[in-house]
Amino acid sequence: MPRVKNPDSPAPGKRAPRKAAITPPAETEYPSFVDPQRRAALIARAAYFRAMERGFAPGHELQDWLAAEAEVDAELLSGTATSALV
Repeated sequence: MPRVKNPDSPAPGKRAPRKAAITPPAETEYPSFVDPQRRAALIARAAYFRAMERGFAPGHELQDWLAAEAEVDAELLSGTATSALV
């Protein structure tokens, strides 16, 4: 049975090029002084109000969540969170 060449393998007697080290993605920094469940509830509440403002039109759920997450984290980190959030 004939051998099939592997295009990724180096030529005989040569070393394969070294692959770049894979670095894990940077951890998302969020306030560690807030309970993760409480933070998720705050984000869900903010995302709900964002969806309500646009009439609950479908297809924007992820954008609502990400914007709400950024808003809540920014308020918590800066210490400007309103009493409704904390």
